[in-house]
Amino acid sequence: MFTDSYFNKLILPKEVEEALRKSPCIAYAETKEELDEMVYGPTHTSRYDVTYQIEGRMVKEAEVIRCKNGAVVNFMEDYMRRRDPNCMAIGDDLPSDKPRFRDRYGYEFSTLRQQTLDWLSEQSLVLLPFRAGDRIYGYDSLMVCPLNAAFFALGLADMQAFVSIKDIPHGYKPRSIIYVAPPFRHTHFEGKQVVVHNRSAELHEVFAYNLYPGPSAKKGVFSILLDIGEQEGWVCCHASAATLESPYELETVFMHEGASGGGKSEMLEEFRREEDSRLLIATHTVTGEKYYMTLRESCKIHPICDDMAVAYNKIQDPETGKLSIMDAEDGWFLRMDGMNAYGNSPLYEKISIHPSRPLEFFNMDGVPGATCLIWEHVLESNGQPCSNPRVIIPRDMIENIVPDSEPQEVDVRSFGVRMPPSTATSPNYGVMGMLQVVPQSLAWLWRLVSPRGFKNPSIVGSDGLKGEGVGSYWPFATGKKVTQANLLLKQILGCPNTLNVLIPNQHIGAYHVGFMGEWLAREYLARVGGQVKAKHLTPARCPLFGYALVDMKLDGQFIRQTFLRPETQSKLGTEGYDQGARILMDFFKQEISQFLTDDLDPLGRQIIECCLSDGTLEDYLALTPMKLLK
Repeated sequence: MFTDSYFNKLILPKEVEEALRKSPCIAYAETKEELDEMVYGPTHTSRYDVTYQIEGRMVKEAEVIRCKNGAVVNFMEDYMRRRDPNCMAIGDDLPSDKPRFRDRYGYEFSTLRQQTLDWLSEQSLVLLPFRAGDRIYGYDSLMVCPLNAAFFALGLADMQAFVSIKDIPHGYKPRSIIYVAPPFRHTHFEGKQVVVHNRSAELHEVFAYNLYPGPSAKKGVFSILLDIGEQEGWVCCHASAATLESPYELETVFMHEGASGGGKSEMLEEFRREEDSRLLIATHTVTGEKYYMTLRESCKIHPICDDMAVAYNKIQDPETGKLSIMDAEDGWFLRMDGMNAYGNSPLYEKISIHPSRPLEFFNMDGVPGATCLIWEHVLESNGQPCSNPRVIIPRDMIENIVPDSEPQEVDVRSFGVRMPPSTATSPNYGVMGMLQVVPQSLAWLWRLVSPRGFKNPSIVGSDGLKGEGVGSYWPFATGKKVTQANLLLKQILGCPNTLNVLIPNQHIGAYHVGFMGEWLAREYLARVGGQVKAKHLTPARCPLFGYALVDMKLDGQFIRQTFLRPETQSKLGTEGYDQGARILMDFFKQEISQFLTDDLDPLGRQIIECCLSDGTLEDYLALTPMKLLK
């Protein structure tokens, strides 16, 4: 007779319950410390190999190394050290624009689902309850994972709020379940990462056929929240957010979105100063001339979230006219590819070297008994350091972070885009000014397209314009594009008192700015409380950019017009600007036409048709007036 009192608390689908009851051993974590120790295997060694018997041979998938500051996980294959962007398949029959499992592999997923459950029934397992989303409003969930891959469960627990098995009530019914079955990558998918989503009205199942946590423990949970939000009518935004406290203690909440490389992580970073504390605003790509600025005191940053901002219906206050958000994560899966020496990031160096409790590192050079250093990355087969080293930092270890118990109202909603250098002799689309203020209609259009832009470090072969998809979270969504487009439009229209802006990075016309333009725009808006007066604005030459700033002043110093209105640059001019704007306009028309279906919101159709017919800023304003401007 099955007498596992913890298991008997769970309400699971019948076939799942039957399979798990056959498992020879089920482990649970009553404390986080117990889960920390599980990752080193039954002998609690300093180096533990994660292996599986596959078709008569032993395959080593990963190794776990015990370091002073936590567990270091390294995968044997270069391919397994980063997320495969084509790993998603849909195993159900609900509406979706993503590849169906049956279409890709030629048979019904129900067959493989049962095979997966049969395999799990023969394994020693760890069952981990967790919260998908924040601790207060998130959704009861469960992970089913082979015990020898407990590092995977640890990563999920660090990112998505560890829940003690003792604390779950009787009748615990998961809204989502993640199943982990690594051997199937070899036996069924020719060594490729595959993550299958199997949705219903009451349960979202994620079948992870690989051990890199990016597509399932990280973005898989994002998919779960997007699916639930689609059913309940809200959006989980792909964004970072922070409260900026000005030198005069004025607080302004920013939420920054954008495709990969759009500056989400950088929105939470301090200014990068020169040795003499000056700010290098820009370097002219033709003349090499550098432009500096002195800013004695900058705003204090209080981070809110790093990558996923939930905007549940239940936390919105329609009377404020502003979007309310919360961090969807309990820990941040931070990439450390920019770390190559001591001193690059004092904040994360301090946290990771002297953590208050053990951390988990991926793709880093771990030595048993030593301290894992976040700038020492594992070497790949080509002899080069891995480009995707990661560490999970619990949000409660980050200084000045905003507590995750209260929703935050967004004052400024920005969208970042990587821009190429643009001159009259070599025109390109990098003609956006340092800060562009846009009406809600244009804010929505930019999110429909979500251009990845110039030389994205996260995406191979991304020199040209490519759309990441609606909301910039489309790679993780399981439903239909038009459904998400309608939800985004509803969300944006419901927040008339949240200021919408566009911010370029890397280049402004002929100038290389990196992320300095983003930091200066953030600093300016924080000092004016996220409210820009109409007298400081003028219609941008390109209608897609809404308004350009006439002037921008920080500590009594004016930002040059050439950064605010790139057409005034001598090496670009109006002709070069117009050619670049046309590249962008043509790309927008190409991307947005796909949304013109019968399911599109009528106002959304008008906005898209306005763009397709070369509408002016006045045309966009007629559709969505900016009541915020005074």
